[in-house]
Amino acid sequence: MNLNLRMEAPTMKKVLDKGYVRLVDHMGSDLSVVNSARVSYNKATSELRLEDEKLIKFLANNDHTSPFRHATMQFEIYAPLMVARQWWKYIIGSSHQDPFTAWNESSRRYVTEEIEFYMPSQTAWRSKPENSKQGSGPSLDEKIGGEAVSRLLSQIDDGMKNYNWAIENGIATEQARLFLPSAYGLMVRWYWTTSLQGVSHFLNQRTESHAQFEIQAYAQAVKSLASEYFPVSLSALLHD
Repeated sequence: MNLNLRMEAPTMKKVLDKGYVRLVDHMGSDLSVVNSARVSYNKATSELRLEDEKLIKFLANNDHTSPFRHATMQFEIYAPLMVARQWWKYIIGSSHQDPFTAWNESSRRYVTEEIEFYMPSQTAWRSKPENSKQGSGPSLDEKIGGEAVSRLLSQIDDGMKNYNWAIENGIATEQARLFLPSAYGLMVRWYWTTSLQGVSHFLNQRTESHAQFEIQAYAQAVKSLASEYFPVSLSALLHD
């Protein structure tokens, strides 16, 4: 792949109303997978050929996954807390435990960055599903959505008044954060570093139609950014 084209690839995708996924750094390419697989034969190549693409597909189709762990990506993610916690729980409870996964999240115990909240639009509120205890059904009408937005904004306003009161009166930040409203909508920021295999495993689960809409949106952003640098490998690893 042309190195100049790789440098010009996009590094950030906006998600939802205030969120984003940014590719901070990456190591390797599709060629890294090929050369890692062929090292046992003491063979390496400097250019990705058709036979190399066939090898990548063979590795993926036959679950020979170790070569895909020789390429890594580091993302910065800004998302609602409900997305962050689902993402984290999925990673630590995954059937694929990537020992090289790293997760570092901003903490309001130490810093006071701008406080923002995820706010669905009036038309983005979804109904309860008829035949499931989780997930969502069709969109609700705009009247209910408008009322939901109004109530959420009111809750946020009350909570922020209490939070600011606590800070102004010298209460420690680590305790003052108890007043922060709409905890699941609070925007949080973290770095996620993982292997190409770890990324593909996450995408195979969170781009599925049954996944929560909000985390699907973030997964699609991760997929778009990762595909710019590992197009052949991701195409082979992903189920879609």
